[in-house]
Amino acid sequence: MFNMNQGLDPTINQLKLAKEASLELAKISTEEKNKALDLISQILYESKNNILSSNKEDIELGKKNNLSDALLDRLLINEKRLIGMTQSIKKVIAQNDPCRKTMASWKHLNGMEIKKITVPLGVICVIYEARPNVTTDAVSLALKSGNALVLRGSQHALNTNKTIVDLIHNALSRTNINPNVIQFISSKDRIEAIKVLEAVNYVDLIIPRGGEDLKNFVLQYSKIPVIGAGGGTCHLFIDETANEDIALNIAINAKTQRPGVCNAIEAILIHKNIANNILPKLNNALKEKNVEIIGCNETRKIISDIKPAQEEDWHKEYLGLKVSIKIVSSLQEAISHINKYGTKHSESIITQNKNNAKTFQEEIDAACVYVNASTRFTDGEEFGFGAEIGISTQKLHARGPIALEQLVTYKYLIMGEGQIRA
Repeated sequence: MFNMNQGLDPTINQLKLAKEASLELAKISTEEKNKALDLISQILYESKNNILSSNKEDIELGKKNNLSDALLDRLLINEKRLIGMTQSIKKVIAQNDPCRKTMASWKHLNGMEIKKITVPLGVICVIYEARPNVTTDAVSLALKSGNALVLRGSQHALNTNKTIVDLIHNALSRTNINPNVIQFISSKDRIEAIKVLEAVNYVDLIIPRGGEDLKNFVLQYSKIPVIGAGGGTCHLFIDETANEDIALNIAINAKTQRPGVCNAIEAILIHKNIANNILPKLNNALKEKNVEIIGCNETRKIISDIKPAQEEDWHKEYLGLKVSIKIVSSLQEAISHINKYGTKHSESIITQNKNNAKTFQEEIDAACVYVNASTRFTDGEEFGFGAEIGISTQKLHARGPIALEQLVTYKYLIMGEGQIRA
């Protein structure tokens, strides 16, 4: 445990400022929060040249540091993506305010009135990798749900994130919301992240958004509750009754539409009864998209020019143009494999058998389980939430896309007239 001088340590001071500002924010009206978000959206777009210039610096540094193409794509902000970021803020504005909602109310036998209402969590810390759009998504969701926000983004996106946060602070300074509600930890030092993870007096929730290594680091050091937005080792199972065209289209989309994201598939399972027919076609389609394929022994008997998959490959989140293929003998073998190697993120079955679809959805342990659809839809905006801070792969409090409804808790309000307990 750190022996920290809270009055001098810069990181702890930032957390203290966020905590104080969170108490003010909890009293701000929905109308004021929406006006602030609208101004943020406006200023971000008006300052697009500044943001794109900062992002160009990050991309150039990334190339010098030999970052993969997939990671560079995650870092990239172009005008289209920036417009998407501002539109996501607008969609959050249109969402209902999750705060101050009455969840239940009743009267005690002694006459006391008891009401259960939603309230902000307080201070949320998001530790995230690569994607700068997480900055704007997290800010919009935190402000709308009445929470202060501490951000620690990837060092690969440092220039972009700092520019975005500076612009957000500028916007908030023109509103009734204290800019201290948004704090950005810019230090590259890992020890600063650990300080945040131990700051139980100032931070109420930690959300890691990135791969399994990041999630495990946070879980190792955090003394604060964590919603585990971890990696996505996602699977596609092509059942023996699958429509071939649908299966091929979904496999290509789920793997290649944007391979560097957590809801892209990393492994494809194929029922043995259709493997000889569909596997050569899938092989050709994937190779046309420059996907590297590795496979089990049975797979290599059908497409021999691929490398063998090792045990550790079934666990991997490649985040790039690579995929593992395994032939399975039954639906139950597919389910067992996915439950063993998956990260409880998103899994999909392609089938025309309703019973198989039902069994797959009931028995797969994951936040999102699809039938005849791409896993790429696991996304807060696609689910109609406007934005997301991450995808929770755990089961307590939040599961799947983490949006407004997952960023509040509740408390009980009790009105009495002098009642005492006998």
